[in-house]
Amino acid sequence: MIDTILNYIETNGAITLGVLALLSLYLIITIWIFIYKYLEISSNINQEINSLESLIINDSRINPLSSIGQYVGHKPISKELLESCEISLIREASSGLSWQSIISSTAPFIGLFGTVVGILESFAKFANTSKVSFSTIAPVISEALVATAAGIFVAIFAYTFHQILTRKIYLLNTYIKSQINLILSGK
Repeated sequence: MIDTILNYIETNGAITLGVLALLSLYLIITIWIFIYKYLEISSNINQEINSLESLIINDSRINPLSSIGQYVGHKPISKELLESCEISLIREASSGLSWQSIISSTAPFIGLFGTVVGILESFAKFANTSKVSFSTIAPVISEALVATAAGIFVAIFAYTFHQILTRKIYLLNTYIKSQINLILSGK
């Protein structure tokens, strides 16, 4: 396995290896953003569920431990203030998601660029050879296609993680809206 990887590194050009390095960085960023945001949003959702239950069961006062309670503080409550709080909380929860979207849309193109460069380099190697058979070209092209496969691999994870986080943010928003509606109704 290690020999195969070392052989791949030796036979491919700097651009193809740079593309694979960039895609590796993309994958690390994607996983890091997902784990960080998933844990953060899940924690916020649990906090808002507890706050909503407190509003429903106990009284119409805002729980000071909820995100809304921390945002509002001791200010007089108004519809505008609560809507501003909701927008701010959702904007904060959705920060970083644009990177997931960017990575999922650009990774396949970066991989394709690496493949095209790899194929061009392989054709340049065979330019001075009078007869080239399919058995000679096929391994070189298949090695070049690794970059496209890597780009698609990264894009699949970035897109999936983006969708999971988007759904979690929607869930968070429903709990925040429910609290705002209860507060405004005077429960």
